[in-house]
Amino acid sequence: MLATDNLGGPYDFGQSGDLIGLIDCRDWEAPGRYTHREIDAVANACARGLAAKGLKPGDAVGLMAANSAEFLFAYMGVMRAGMIAVPFNYNFPPDTVAFILEDSDIRHVFCDGPRRTKLPAGVPITDFDSDGPDGFQALLDPGPFAAAAPGPGDIAMTLYTSGSTGRPKGVPLSHRGQVWAMRTRIAGAPKPAAAERVLAAAPLFHMNALLTSVGAIAGGACEVLLPEFDAKRYLEAIDRFDCTQITSVPTMLALCVAEPDAIARLDLTSVHSVKMGSAPVSPKLWAQVKETFPKAKVSNGYGTTEAGPIVFLPRPGEPLPEMSCGYPAKDVDVRLVDASGADAEEGELWQRTPATMQGYLNLPEKSAEVLTPDGWYISGDVFRRDENGAYFFVGRADDMFVCGGENIYPGEVEALLVGHPDIVQATVVPVPDEIKGAKPVAFVIAAPGADIAETDVKRHALANAPAFQHPRMVMFLDEMPLAGPGKVDRKGLTARAEAAWREIEAAEA
Repeated sequence: MLATDNLGGPYDFGQSGDLIGLIDCRDWEAPGRYTHREIDAVANACARGLAAKGLKPGDAVGLMAANSAEFLFAYMGVMRAGMIAVPFNYNFPPDTVAFILEDSDIRHVFCDGPRRTKLPAGVPITDFDSDGPDGFQALLDPGPFAAAAPGPGDIAMTLYTSGSTGRPKGVPLSHRGQVWAMRTRIAGAPKPAAAERVLAAAPLFHMNALLTSVGAIAGGACEVLLPEFDAKRYLEAIDRFDCTQITSVPTMLALCVAEPDAIARLDLTSVHSVKMGSAPVSPKLWAQVKETFPKAKVSNGYGTTEAGPIVFLPRPGEPLPEMSCGYPAKDVDVRLVDASGADAEEGELWQRTPATMQGYLNLPEKSAEVLTPDGWYISGDVFRRDENGAYFFVGRADDMFVCGGENIYPGEVEALLVGHPDIVQATVVPVPDEIKGAKPVAFVIAAPGADIAETDVKRHALANAPAFQHPRMVMFLDEMPLAGPGKVDRKGLTARAEAAWREIEAAEA
């Protein structure tokens, strides 16, 4: 557990100090292994090294690199030193990187070799891959370090949204809020923690991967860290390291279950917990995941960057309804608000948690759009609540579109489509229509060797759902384009669908 209220530690590793707390798989043939005591020592050395460079508490320090042990050491060290960690997406183009450096007033950047060319000239850096004076080893100053004691509103880190609808928005998050979230997660973790191996493959510039990683280490478990997600390597890591807990977005697990040869040759029975989240889950995928990990409890998590990664949890001693996210956690308030602004059994989720941000960085007007004066964060996610108070994720409010006066949530149609035995994955987007307002178009990945045509997809939809939900056009893909870690690029697919729809309309004119 955390020994202080600083998110970066130090952590009270107690009896587990000399046990392995981190396995870094960047070098698959020779993974790096670090005990809890070693992790603590390197984080301290990093904090001392940053202070020796003249950086001060409150200064922002960027992290732009693939997953690695060094990334986690630097992340913890920055916060221990009282500085603000700013991990951001290394896939951002150079102009977006330059914007983030200015927006957060970043004074120093940790990077790796492949990414340093995206940084503007003159930015002070520490390169994880360099053996020279700008390298990570050169920065380290071994020795004890007294972690900064943060005040109630002191910022631990600033995370940036994906920026799919414009420039990314900075989300400053406090030590107090994130420590609450981590302690809440650790309190519900299996015991003894030392027996747990937690696999992480999502990038460390995202909330889920960061809290999963730090939570595993702080809780006394062992983190198995992949540099990036690859379905076969993810499954191989489970087998090789006897991973007990995995967490991912549904798309990642859909890619895993599409690897039958790997699943057949690997032992995946060590997994006792599978957590999905961040997108709707179809009943078909849920069943496939349960079959792939036969000894695991499968659950559907939910969290946001702006209001924290903990909103819903199981009730102690009660099984969760299948595909439910659970019930509001202690200290969390939730509302479901319909289009009229009234409380409802299905509607947009408003949430108020100890981890809720105070506002976007340098964006007061955007902040006012999502934060109410009395502390509610308006998530943009649509949920429904059953008669027992369990919550189920329906989809994004901004993904919803209207077809002939009927609301269509793409996730519901996608779940319908993948119910077809010959469909592995589906994404539904709207195209404009003068009469209906919008019509659904589906992108589909067929099962290997399947003989399925557009008419089969439409027929399946018409037979199993209201007519307004059936896709008016179906396009087959080998794989879905991604806009982030396991998240489908809906914006790109919408543009592609609109172009194809215009061609059809022009041909018919």
